[in-house]
Amino acid sequence: MEPKGTKRKAEKTEVAEPWNQLPRPLSSLRTEPALYSGPFPFYRRPSELGCFSLDAQRQYHGDARALRYYSPPPINGPGPDFDLRDGYPDRYQPRDEEVKERLDHLLRWLLEHRHQLEGGPGWLAGATVTWRGHLTKLLTTPYERQEGWQLAASRFQGTLYLSEVETPAARAQRLARPPLLRELMYMGYKFEQYMCADKPGGSPDPSGEVNTNVAFCSVLRSRLGSHPLLFSGEVDCMNPQAPSTQPPACYVELKTSKEMHSPGQWRNFYRHKLLKWWAQSFLPGVPHVVAGFRNPEGFVCSLKTFPTMEMFENVRNDRDGWSPSVCMNFCAAFLSFAQSTVVQDDPRLVHLFSWEPGGPVTVSVHRDAPYAFLPTWYVEAMTQDLPALSKTPSPKD
Repeated sequence: MEPKGTKRKAEKTEVAEPWNQLPRPLSSLRTEPALYSGPFPFYRRPSELGCFSLDAQRQYHGDARALRYYSPPPINGPGPDFDLRDGYPDRYQPRDEEVKERLDHLLRWLLEHRHQLEGGPGWLAGATVTWRGHLTKLLTTPYERQEGWQLAASRFQGTLYLSEVETPAARAQRLARPPLLRELMYMGYKFEQYMCADKPGGSPDPSGEVNTNVAFCSVLRSRLGSHPLLFSGEVDCMNPQAPSTQPPACYVELKTSKEMHSPGQWRNFYRHKLLKWWAQSFLPGVPHVVAGFRNPEGFVCSLKTFPTMEMFENVRNDRDGWSPSVCMNFCAAFLSFAQSTVVQDDPRLVHLFSWEPGGPVTVSVHRDAPYAFLPTWYVEAMTQDLPALSKTPSPKD
């Protein structure tokens, strides 16, 4: 048996080595937390580049019409008594999950704003473009024990695009979703209805329909290590009373969870649920998560605010807890892995990164359907945009 600490040391140097100087691209990427336990990597404070809205029919609008405003019950009042089952299922319009939107809404925003990007189109050529939810999955991977994932990656005009593919297991699970789980999903959206108003200073109106087609999305720019990022994520609401009204500092994330009565339940909550809440809010720079705790009858009886930057404190002394450094170092390692693997610039070529808990991230290569995800309208519009000089004449020209 080797002396304690040697292996750990060797593993650490493996990560510290600059990925782009490795002699050949790696064929897989390990995910054990111990490999990524170095110092916290550089992460640029996210800045909002713009936003867009999706309406009740899931139609795109390049504005903030779907933004809602945080309007919690008065602090000195009797406390919340929100019936999260109210309106289910008759006032519920769930989004059609069979429709695969991929990156389409974000690409539409990008097409409309490509000339206004700070740093110009050249900046975009070195960036990774994706949804915040896909990055969240990467952050939590070293600690995930149940759900695998697949990410399709294509390089086009230098930019790396990442789009999630539903795994066969996830699809089977979704199609067999039990009624109780469907109701729990509704309850999460219903909570937002009780906590948000349509205008600043307005009052929530929980009597309407819950329509999960409606969404307000923020588009953000950041950088993790050497990787420029452009990503978009759904925002629940903005707080008109926030110390800074500059997005994303004024945004609030809303969550529900079941009431907890024992230290063991809280410990479990901090280890698992809080990790996901942290990853989801830290990436876009959302400072607070407000949670409604519901009783078995589906009523929210208490509210608690979790500052994003303080969430880790709840597991700092828990040896089975999670570490923000591990999450971010793994995400940076994955981006390096993807950048060095996907070298051919071709929107129809897809590298599919697959991961199952307990194993490494592996890669397979595909062309066109079913994995190609960059739409023709996007590729053509971006190609026509190229300056004449850099356009190499094709045989057809």
